[in-house]
Amino acid sequence: MRAYRQFASVYDRLMEDMPYPEWLSFARQCWERYGMPKSVADIGCGTGSIAIPLARSGFDVYGIDLSANMLSVARSKWEAGHQPAIRSQSGSVTFLQQDMRDWELPEQVDSVISFCDCLNYLTESEDVEAMFAATFRSLKDGGVFLFDVHPPSQLKRYAVEQPFVLDERDIAYIWTSELDEQRCEIEHHLSIFAREGAERDSLFQRIDEVHIQRAYEPAWLTGALLRAGFAKVEQFGDFRLEAPDAMTERLFFAALKEPRT
Repeated sequence: MRAYRQFASVYDRLMEDMPYPEWLSFARQCWERYGMPKSVADIGCGTGSIAIPLARSGFDVYGIDLSANMLSVARSKWEAGHQPAIRSQSGSVTFLQQDMRDWELPEQVDSVISFCDCLNYLTESEDVEAMFAATFRSLKDGGVFLFDVHPPSQLKRYAVEQPFVLDERDIAYIWTSELDEQRCEIEHHLSIFAREGAERDSLFQRIDEVHIQRAYEPAWLTGALLRAGFAKVEQFGDFRLEAPDAMTERLFFAALKEPRT
């Protein structure tokens, strides 16, 4: 597993069309169903596009990511938008550089989230199980762990539909993918061209990135969560509290830690 490097500088520009409001809405729907938290850990928080809105709406958030560069962007965004006038109305956010496979906090939290297919970046089954175990340890009794993954069918669709191309005034990319069907593992190659300045004659910087993801069968993920100690696991499809189907592009899990009796 690798940390984002130069990619951090253009990440938000490339991801501005991602459905962050839908992730936030899905989390709130689940919390209304399973119990509203006060403290939340966001694993694989990236540049804070979910952690920061949660903190601003009153939650105490830990944003955890492996990439120091992504966390630097996140801290800058939080500091730039966190004016004294709104501090009394918001919660808090603490950004920590940690590996999601063995993350830990000084205190347990009420809920853990990991969105934007972060778990697909764990390409060995034992790493997924390690992440589930770390999450179970850091979650309070009665808490819920929410995450999403791309199912195997979605990685296969990527392989069929590639290449992907973006061509805009200030940024462009060419994105190709190669699928290892036996492991259901996909290797994404991105060549990104980002304009270095605001002027029309500014030079473009080239950023080459390789991202590898692996998809796991939903039944295996459920079994791994139960083996980690979670008492109940539910699956949903595409941001809705409804059962997934064969066309689901983003599979959501809610794993509950049994309350203390």
